[in-house]
Amino acid sequence: MTEYLDVDDGTIAYEVAGSGPLVVLAHGMGDSRAAYRAVVPQLVAAGHRVAAVDLRGCGESSVDWPAWSRTAIAGDLLAVIRHLGGPAVLVGHSVSGGAATIAAAQEPSLITSVVELAPFTRKQSIRLGDLRVKRFREAMLRLLGAGALGSLPLWRSYLDMAYPGVKPADWTERLGRIDSLLREPGRMKAMRGMGRSAPADAGARLADVRCPVLVVMGTLDPDWADPHAEGSAIVGALPSGLGRLELIEGAGHYPHDQFPDRVVELVLAFLRSDAARA
Repeated sequence: MTEYLDVDDGTIAYEVAGSGPLVVLAHGMGDSRAAYRAVVPQLVAAGHRVAAVDLRGCGESSVDWPAWSRTAIAGDLLAVIRHLGGPAVLVGHSVSGGAATIAAAQEPSLITSVVELAPFTRKQSIRLGDLRVKRFREAMLRLLGAGALGSLPLWRSYLDMAYPGVKPADWTERLGRIDSLLREPGRMKAMRGMGRSAPADAGARLADVRCPVLVVMGTLDPDWADPHAEGSAIVGALPSGLGRLELIEGAGHYPHDQFPDRVVELVLAFLRSDAARA
């Protein structure tokens, strides 16, 4: 059942299932909390209370917002965690990975650990050699086109690349839901706003994080010419010993949707090791 939380400048939609330690799930741009539909039941079964959030402008959240930065998104996520009586494990995908970094740095008492799935958490720079990687070159062109033109066909074309090989069993329904949401007034504006928002604000806070961080990258993620190098750079920018990188072979930019069982396995193992250290 959808619940709503009024925050500064708008309303955030979310749903909660299960009982136990709180885990908050945040999706990427142009998406909704449905991205975690295969993850939520497994985390609940493992003994967690799970809140899946629609980012500002996405899903069932309100559409008119003054900012789309990772810092703004982090504020929304922290508001949800406070409302639900945190602290929480915060899981963020893509743009929300950077937001999770900022949230953990801003409110360390509210965030026990962070999981970043294919995160955009650092300032990005493209080298000439990167353009020689076909999947990266083609995905970048489709992403840039979707953002510049607000084109749903180009976004769907990008998603096809972002899910290399393995597609979810409900892929047709998944695309239909995304298409339907982005046709609603204001939803494409939100996606384009997030796409234009640089991750420099998140990168600037990596050294301020004080909780354990798990970074999960797909080996075939087309958003980077070298996903392993990007994940390693994020871990390297965190305080020593806090970060861990895991790679999922064959996954693209949506590892939690392509390989939800593996992602849940990694998350639960990470949380158990974190608890053991504590």
